[in-house]
Amino acid sequence: MEKNIIYHGSNVEVSVPRILQNGFYKDFGYGFYCTSYEKQAKRWALTRRGASMVNRYKYMPNAELKVLKFDEMTDAWLDFVVDCRQGIEHDYDIVEGPMADDQIWNFVEGFIDGKIPRDAFWGLVRFNYPTHQIVFCTESALKTLTFEGSETL
Repeated sequence: MEKNIIYHGSNVEVSVPRILQNGFYKDFGYGFYCTSYEKQAKRWALTRRGASMVNRYKYMPNAELKVLKFDEMTDAWLDFVVDCRQGIEHDYDIVEGPMADDQIWNFVEGFIDGKIPRDAFWGLVRFNYPTHQIVFCTESALKTLTFEGSETL
């Protein structure tokens, strides 16, 4: 089975990941968000108040879990992000794919509000740098992670 190293940016060491429901909806719903890009995790950490830490985990996929993976931004990805950002829940254990960062989220909001048509949305986002996120949405999903350590920035 394949082992991956993934990262979580925070203001604290997170040796025991938890699913936090914090009042606003994210791209793939509530869960514990990580990325395979260390640089992106550092950006996440640096946006926090106080200390900036990057936590590192070994991720061991589990074929018994319900996983949804988007390899790139597609219409299906856009529709899923819109639903999650509007509070519509899903039943996946893990969701993985590109993230709607602040700039892309502005375009998503324009799409939701009917100000940006779908084809114009794709024209606006195609030149953005690659991003990645993987969210662990259930306790079963969190069990696929093993804490490997953290680094203070």
